[in-house]
Parts: sequence; structure tokens; C-alpha cells
Amino acid sequence: MLDILNKKNTYIDMSKEVPFVKFRSFDKYEDMLIAGFSTRLGGVSKGHLSSLNLSFNRGDDREAVLENHKRFANALGYPYENTVFSTQVHKTRIKSVTMEDAGKGIIKENDIIDTDGLITNVKNLPIMTFYADCIPLFFYDPRNEVIGMAHSGWRGTVQDIAFHMVDKFKELYNTDPADIIAAVGPGICKDCYEVDINCADNFIKKYNDEELKRIVFYKKEDKFNLDLKEACRINLLHCGIKKENITVAEYCTYHNSELFFSHRATNGMRGNLAGVMCLKG
Repeated sequence: MLDILNKKNTYIDMSKEVPFVKFRSFDKYEDMLIAGFSTRLGGVSKGHLSSLNLSFNRGDDREAVLENHKRFANALGYPYENTVFSTQVHKTRIKSVTMEDAGKGIIKENDIIDTDGLITNVKNLPIMTFYADCIPLFFYDPRNEVIGMAHSGWRGTVQDIAFHMVDKFKELYNTDPADIIAAVGPGICKDCYEVDINCADNFIKKYNDEELKRIVFYKKEDKFNLDLKEACRINLLHCGIKKENITVAEYCTYHNSELFFSHRATNGMRGNLAGVMCLKG
């Protein structure tokens, strides 16, 4: 069990009522930053949504989801009522949010639509994105005190949502990419992520031969395996983020479906995980 909980780059904090994934690279910034990724444990949802489903659009009871959010927020220490969501559509739009957006998606109607990335420099304003195999990307500029979160499925990865996020950091806050601490969160691993030639071809066209050796793996006939985490790591490097400032989580949501919701492992019968970041006030 300890081998499952403790990895080189990440670990599951079991000290609270609700376990969650932490990144060792962010630990030294704990006085300034909250950053974590949920498991499926510690909530009140039932059946295939059990137990910490954090999405209101999976057919769950609203009060159960709200209680799950309260528990998750209490474990990490951020104000749940300020949490900002967006409607994710596997594209690359990044939205800068302010305290005027606090609570959108959780206690207020959400008008942040068609958006897969959130960025802010406002303290006590948690930003949250949702997952069930896709790759969460965490961004932190400690010099300018800016955070960003991006949802990177295969489309977002090929369209390079990481570039769009870093570009927004530079545009809005004059961030030097070399200052960014980035993390590639838990998601489906290459051994579990099989795709067809049409999907794989998008990656073949985007990456060079050396990069493709680490991203696309021929399996059989027109089937391939994709390493989305490695593709995201390469995208972050292309943005100018230093190699030593990039952490890749070891957890596979499919392999560890007892700990995480996985769309593929359950044929879509699942809840949603969430990544969250918040600057401490």
C-alpha cells in the first residue's frame, strides 16, 4: 500500500478525512500555495459515482456533490465557496479570472464556457479543472505569484494548451517561463491509452522523430498507444519551462481505478476528479 501512496514525484496525503495527491515540487511553496488533485475516496456519492465525485454534470445528487466539495476544500484548506470552474470542451481557450468570478460553477451560475484553462493572481480564489483520464497541468510562477490550471486531453495536447497557458502568463503578468514550476498530474498512462490511426496521426504530424519515439507506440494493425503525459512534458519544455521545474505524476488513473475515476476503465460509468490551485491570502 505504501508503494501506491508514495512515489518519487507525488504522494497521497492520507492525514485528512479526504485523501488527495500532492506534488513534492510544490511542497516548498506551502506557505504561499495550495495545489492538489483529488482521489475518488472520502466523499458521500453512491454507486459508480462513489465516493468523491466532484462534478455536477454526472447525474449525481447536487447536495452530495456540494458536500464532496466542502470535504475536499477542508482537506486542502481553501474556501470552497470561492472555487471557479469552467465548461471544458477539449480546446485551448484560457480565461483569466478575478474575485468577480468567485463561486462560478459551484454556488453561482457559470458563464465561463468553452474554456479548458484558468489563470489568476488573486489570492483565496481557487481555480479547478476536471478529469477522468485526461491530463491535468498545473502552473505556478512564484516570482509574480500567478497560478494556472489546464485540462489537456489528446486534442488539447496536440493543440498545445500548455503553450496557450504560458503565453497568457507572459501576456498578463510578464512571466519568464524559466520561473514557472509546472506539474503534469495523474492521468491515463501509455500502456492503457490505445488509440486508432486517425488520432495517432495528429501526434505524428506535430512532433519530431525523436519525440515520437517517446510518445507514439505502434501496437497492432491500426492501433497505437499514446503517452499523453510525455507529450505534455515535451510541450512544457517547448514553452521554455526548465526541465528541472517540471514534475510528472506517476499515477495512472486506469491502473489505479480503485483510487481514481477512469472513463476508459469503467466505460464512462464514473464521476469526475479535480485538480485545484489557490494562492494563500
